[in-house]
Amino acid sequence: MAVSFAIQSWIEGGVIAAIIILNIVVGFSQEFQAEKTMDSLRSLSSPTANTVRDGKNLTVPTAEIVPGDMVEMKTGDTVPADVRLVEAVNFETDEALLTGESLPVRKDADATFGDDTGPGDRLNVAFGSSTVTKGRARGIVFATGMYTEIGSIAAALRAKGSKRRPVKRNSKGKAGPHRYAQAYAMSGFDALGRFLGVNVGTPLQKKLSWLAVLLFGIAVVCAIIVLAANEFSNEKEVIIYAVATGLSMIPASLIVVLTITMAAGTKRMVERNVIVRNLKSLEALGAVTDICSDKTGTLTQGKMVAKKAWIPSRGTYSVGDSNEPYNPTLGDLFFDADQPRNMKFGSNDQRKGKAAEPTEFLENNQPLQDYLTVASLANLATVHESHPGEWNARGDPTEIAIQVFVSRFDWNRQRFTDGDAPTWKQLAEFPFDSTVKKMSVIFEEIKEGKRHVFTKGAVERIIDSCTSISLDGLQTIPVVPEVRDDILANMEALASFGLRVLAFASRDFTLDVKKDEELNRNEIETDLTFRGLVGM
Repeated sequence: MAVSFAIQSWIEGGVIAAIIILNIVVGFSQEFQAEKTMDSLRSLSSPTANTVRDGKNLTVPTAEIVPGDMVEMKTGDTVPADVRLVEAVNFETDEALLTGESLPVRKDADATFGDDTGPGDRLNVAFGSSTVTKGRARGIVFATGMYTEIGSIAAALRAKGSKRRPVKRNSKGKAGPHRYAQAYAMSGFDALGRFLGVNVGTPLQKKLSWLAVLLFGIAVVCAIIVLAANEFSNEKEVIIYAVATGLSMIPASLIVVLTITMAAGTKRMVERNVIVRNLKSLEALGAVTDICSDKTGTLTQGKMVAKKAWIPSRGTYSVGDSNEPYNPTLGDLFFDADQPRNMKFGSNDQRKGKAAEPTEFLENNQPLQDYLTVASLANLATVHESHPGEWNARGDPTEIAIQVFVSRFDWNRQRFTDGDAPTWKQLAEFPFDSTVKKMSVIFEEIKEGKRHVFTKGAVERIIDSCTSISLDGLQTIPVVPEVRDDILANMEALASFGLRVLAFASRDFTLDVKKDEELNRNEIETDLTFRGLVGM
């Protein structure tokens, strides 16, 4: 362009300038629109945190959190920074974003660890950007922003290596003079490559830079040939002819074509709810050949779905496929009178048996109702429809999956415990413990005044606490070795197909429960009646 204007070739120079301006306008407008969208999303999120400053509870933006702040966190909150816990009550966080661990991590405020302990093992720390799935906690902020664990990952991704080539040394750590010369020569070659743009940027940019260097060389050669054919005359016509010959080798519209193509690709991605902030990201994406990724939160959603439920004396209930794990209205329900141990699971295993509406399964089916009551109330997760067709959930992924399953039968916990006329009242809770591997709650039927213990947990531990198994909701039989083996065989059948299996049990409770009364957990979780299994 500069040469064209220098020789007063206004048309050629104007065309090149127009192409450059068009390229700038298209790229700028695309990235400007994307940035406006991102700003709108940021304004919608506006994360906040509950802090204690000067003895007062305040809600402040996460960006204003500083080291030394005391923060309070509860179920559903996002941890605002790296926090050393000082108090934790049944507190678990989802650290899949940081460690790739798909299951929530239970925290212990009293634990201490060495300086060399990795993030995944620091159970006394809640890390920024993780989500609280259960319980509540208080802690002191000790790192914010780029100084947090998630910030250190971001800093490592942004870090740029040294521009100087290291000197290759032998096993003794020594290097000859030729190694120093080689390192300096390669460093100089890298500097030249950066100047020409052939070793920086996206793969597409590197290829285009090499193409530009090649075409520039060909253009110079062609111009020299034209000048040589005219005996290197300095007449204006000869120079214009040489410049035109050289320019004809350069595809001036290539950059515009690429920019417009990427803008069109960006529009297609917007239609699929993907926002492209920078067109360079599309260039890099187009060069991807292999993706190596932790599947949690990428190939999978970090969510669970209850697929099978076995109820003794009744049979197995199955859930059909659904793309929305939180939506209990999607996915058909199937019933088979057989046990899981006798069923052959396959790609279409959910279609084995009879399909029907949930209300049909509940008719004259006391064992199913008892099973759903335990699954619903021995559960801290909540599932609700925030907007028509849009379902949200809060809590532990395992408990959410169970709560979604019972919601298919309209047996949701909130139906019984919330509202103006609740039918159940919680009296006590024994949270999940890694030692006993189960959790229990004591509920009272408000209308009849009857109290019950509902328990869920690892199958082996639940069986050890059971003395009977329900047949039809009224009759029970003792858990003899044959019954125990039958339950374990059904558990193994579900587990062999990649399902996580939990058991449910319950019993009547006749003692009065006073407020803040200390109850003996071992006495509560005994003489239970086995209700069934769930596979997720």
